[in-house]
Amino acid sequence: MSDELLIEGDPLALERQVCFALAVANRTVLGVYRPLLEPLGLTHPQYLVMLALWERAPMSVREIAEALRLDSPTLSPLLKRLEGAGLITRTRSVTDERQLVVELTGAGIELRNEAEKIPPAVVRTLGVALPVLEELHRVLGTVNQAAEAAIASGSITLEP
Repeated sequence: MSDELLIEGDPLALERQVCFALAVANRTVLGVYRPLLEPLGLTHPQYLVMLALWERAPMSVREIAEALRLDSPTLSPLLKRLEGAGLITRTRSVTDERQLVVELTGAGIELRNEAEKIPPAVVRTLGVALPVLEELHRVLGTVNQAAEAAIASGSITLEP
């Protein structure tokens, strides 16, 4: 029996696992972003924070966490580093002292001009047609929504 037939028939074959394909895609695509973000002084997680802020600043820490689907302990160090780099400010909300409001500084706003070069550079580097990447984005959005719903409902079981 050929290796190909074993993989096709084996539900535990590594190459058939969605989790494996997503893990490899995550590592390799982030590897494309790394050298593009380095001149901007950003890591990929920091870039995601900045994307959220360029779209909707000012935002509360809670709003950023929800947009990025991160918990506060993960987000706080990212925000501290961005603040230390002079890209954002964090201040207490005047309406609710428990909330921190994150705003872009002038340098943070200006960085957006350089960051606009990132998406086309990623598309060029990947060498995949834009419609294919848009379809991948749509499919991943569907998968993420289904997974989030299953996790929230507690309906993940081994039973059909």
